[in-house]
Amino acid sequence: MGQFGAGQGLRRLEDRRLLTGAGRYTDDVVLPGQAYGAVVRSPFAHARLGKIDSAEAKVAPGVLAVYTAAELAEDGVGDIPCLAPMKGKGGAPTKLPPHPVLARGEVHHVGDAVAFVVAETQAQAEEAAELVMVDYDDLPAVVDGPAALKDGAPQLHEEAPGNLALDWEQGDRAAVEAAFAKADHVARIELINNRVVVNAMEPRVCAAEYDAGAEKFTLHTASQGTFRMRPQLARQILGIAEEQLHIVSHDVGGGFGMKIFVYQEHALVLFAARRLGRPVRWCGSRSESFLTDSQGRDHVTAAEMAMDAQGRFLALKVETVANLGAYLSNFGPYIPTAASTPMLSGLYRIPAIYAEVICVLTNTVPVDAYRGAGRPEASYMMERLVDEAARSLGLDRREIRNRNFIRPEDLPYDTGLDRVYDSGDYPRLLREAAATIGWDDFETRRAEAAKQGRLLGIGSASYVEACGGIGSETAELSLDGTGGVELVIGTMTNGQGHLTAYAQLLNDKLGLDPEKLTLRQGDSEVSLKGGGTGGSRSLLMGGVAINRASDKVIETAKKVASHLLEAALEDIAFDDGVFSIVGTDRRVTLAEVGKAALEGDTPDGEARAIRETADYDAEAMTYPNGCHACEVEVDAETGRVKILRYVVVDDFGTVVNPLLVGGQVHGGIAQGIGQALLENTVYDETGQLLTASYMDYCLPRADDLPEIELTLVEDMPCTTNPMGVKGAGEAGCIGAPPAVMNALRDALEPLGVTRIDMPATPERVWRAIQAARAGRQKAAE
Repeated sequence: MGQFGAGQGLRRLEDRRLLTGAGRYTDDVVLPGQAYGAVVRSPFAHARLGKIDSAEAKVAPGVLAVYTAAELAEDGVGDIPCLAPMKGKGGAPTKLPPHPVLARGEVHHVGDAVAFVVAETQAQAEEAAELVMVDYDDLPAVVDGPAALKDGAPQLHEEAPGNLALDWEQGDRAAVEAAFAKADHVARIELINNRVVVNAMEPRVCAAEYDAGAEKFTLHTASQGTFRMRPQLARQILGIAEEQLHIVSHDVGGGFGMKIFVYQEHALVLFAARRLGRPVRWCGSRSESFLTDSQGRDHVTAAEMAMDAQGRFLALKVETVANLGAYLSNFGPYIPTAASTPMLSGLYRIPAIYAEVICVLTNTVPVDAYRGAGRPEASYMMERLVDEAARSLGLDRREIRNRNFIRPEDLPYDTGLDRVYDSGDYPRLLREAAATIGWDDFETRRAEAAKQGRLLGIGSASYVEACGGIGSETAELSLDGTGGVELVIGTMTNGQGHLTAYAQLLNDKLGLDPEKLTLRQGDSEVSLKGGGTGGSRSLLMGGVAINRASDKVIETAKKVASHLLEAALEDIAFDDGVFSIVGTDRRVTLAEVGKAALEGDTPDGEARAIRETADYDAEAMTYPNGCHACEVEVDAETGRVKILRYVVVDDFGTVVNPLLVGGQVHGGIAQGIGQALLENTVYDETGQLLTASYMDYCLPRADDLPEIELTLVEDMPCTTNPMGVKGAGEAGCIGAPPAVMNALRDALEPLGVTRIDMPATPERVWRAIQAARAGRQKAAE
């Protein structure tokens, strides 16, 4: 472990540039002669489109063009594809209603794109957009998942009768029914996983240009990786070869899943740039983010756990209605099904599991991956259900977990849901979290607080998630001859600190000064290939590729060093950036070797850079896990919840930079606490978004969040990843919601509150308390 190598809490190398305004985001890209676009959006959640009168807008100052679906059809512009059409019960395919770039025939959510105005300035485009007159024939709307399935509910798409996109199942239904038939106890829970707006710091932006002579497009956009976007936009939407589309992502101010996907505006600026013969730019406002960025969660779930007389789990049965919004986003059907359901077992031995997921279309913004992408939903269900199971049996909540945990001696453990856990000690992490938060002394604290009229509660959540395991990653390293290294890789930093973590790996392997790493990401013509950033995959995939490319660089450079030192190749050793002849003091640095190669001082006399490429294909999923413990205080008169302490014990396997990991955990917990206590996306019955700005949608602020006491357990590396890395990016938002809500439920139990859903805002908590008091009073009468 060197001063700057893996394991050290090296401060982020990116920060000086980013914090002093030297970053380059897509909004900073100014293309010569660029025009500006504004989208005409539907004010209705569901309506038939009539005449679109753009005559006044077209003659407004500075306006270059107004486009509708008709113009897109003339150029053969295709619809936005769903990339994850899952197979449902009996192999039935997902229903795939078209998702047009500009609405055809009907609009299906407030904010749906109807027309695109391009003008010389942003202000002119926005003013002209208000002049486009659209005849709407308002139709009934439905915004709630279960309501959309009812007979007589408004229908969105003829391709999806009954608004049903997919009825999906996993597990052994017969085995589950048999287990329930012989169970001594059954615990049941119903819960809502509330819809959230992603709210990345940087709104979506895109700018396109078209070279008519070369018949080639260039798209600048904030993304989580260009490789999935390129084939969609090129082949499926524009109808061109991938080589005709160059995509570049610069610095990105947060993604959280939302910036993986192709949106209508990507296609619109590309189309308009070709039509007009000049660059076209679109920058979304925060208001448009609320109306158009993919949103997260929105599940209604009922779950049951069958148990024997000792409280050991026999079977789990889960039914979820997942609201996917008005259209199927790129991975919409995958998130509540294959991304979530295999993780329903949590960290427990459950012999039989059956889950059904009903994916529904409604007149709301499309839903797709949001930080954790299905795993937070699974963990929330399981950890709330385990607490309920303990209550139904009169068991301590830690005890029921310990009776049912997968134990170290059980590993590797096949959950029966296509997941095999490889490493970990789940009971240990619960013990450590409970000891740190002082669980054994909690009842004393509760009693003292009760004397002062305060309600205290304590809760925990033991989580597991699945990372990596999909696709491959490629890294290319080249020496510049001055001691610097250029790394080209297909991951895409969105604020995670890739430059720093990768520099630490290269410091270990090559002795590289971290300040001398040049990182190139996000350019489809520079990066060879890659999976982008998502699912906590960047380090566990990209890191392995970097290490393998480093080994190849050393072997290639060793041949040049052998030539320079005039020694046999087998006599050359390499350590900390220096080649030497074994047993002597004769040496040459990696920088000198790189310079010699560029100058042609090589065994064959050819001048060329030392450049090597390596791939890593995922061998298996990795399974980060941990335990969150939370203590809360509730003001019974106002319903306000205050988090008094928050403890986390996490097993991420090998940790490259604990400072970066701490930042990831803290950020994830902030999002999880936000969902648990504050954030909620609310539509009225007509489909209008009531929480369409920060005036109505509450993100967590500094005084809403506690100090987070984080312990990293590093003595259980992953056995299926060559670096022992498990992944850390999504863990915080997986463990936080159930930990907070379990603590809150515990605090409210003495008052007789039996159900509380997210977000537990002061009003909701107060109403739950009042309802419980009224129920008790009525029972007493």
